[in-house]
Amino acid sequence: MATKAQPGTGERGASDTTAPTIQTVQRAALILGSFTVGKPHMSLNEITARLGASKATAHRYTKALRAANLLRYDERTSLYSLGPQVLTLATAARAGLPIVAAAEPYMEELVRRIDETIVLSVWDGESPTVVRSVDNTDHMVRISVRVGSRLDLTSSAQGRIFLTFLPPDQVPALPRSVRKSSELTEELDAIRQHGLSVNSPAVNGVRTIAAPIFEGDKISGTLAVVGTTATVPDDVTSPMAQALLETARALSQRLGNSDGAPTAD
Repeated sequence: MATKAQPGTGERGASDTTAPTIQTVQRAALILGSFTVGKPHMSLNEITARLGASKATAHRYTKALRAANLLRYDERTSLYSLGPQVLTLATAARAGLPIVAAAEPYMEELVRRIDETIVLSVWDGESPTVVRSVDNTDHMVRISVRVGSRLDLTSSAQGRIFLTFLPPDQVPALPRSVRKSSELTEELDAIRQHGLSVNSPAVNGVRTIAAPIFEGDKISGTLAVVGTTATVPDDVTSPMAQALLETARALSQRLGNSDGAPTAD
């Protein structure tokens, strides 16, 4: 004799009860994912269009997301932007990246070896973002780099490393940037040759040397030395620069790159 399934206990019942929850999560994720660096603010009409739902539904979702501090609302402009809780989640997400755990011992050893601040950055889809920083401890001037900092794509050493080794379709702005700057074109060619980028902004006395980190044959991050122009040489053949390159290659091998060396296009 067949047994009648109780409501909510059978496979079909479970699907019926979880479907609205799944849709709610999907819609919330769609709203949050609509904000980008290029478009950090959105109106309710824009959010409604993204959802493909009624304005009342969109308003209900934005109200719930505001209550969770995932959205903020500016009454003066009537625009929404991502809320402070997103920053907390982003920091936690970056800290959980496999590359962060793998890089920790390499970064700490490099700090002991050269006594300069070491920074790990990953590509966030639009620019390099700092996910780990290990400060030097013995210098009179101690340089700290804030985790979560987004670095300039064309002027930072880390940004230029990503410009060199990322597939062109992941950096839509690259052709325009290269056309505008012959110096940048020459720098990217030099990075392909020696695997390092050196940046020395004249305004702050800080110098950065960056090297790529590969997982398999794809770039997954950059490792950088950050110090003053007095303590970090601008010569890519210096012992400090070569120590950075050796460490980045060793970490790349740990992450599955066959020889830890850059794979230029």
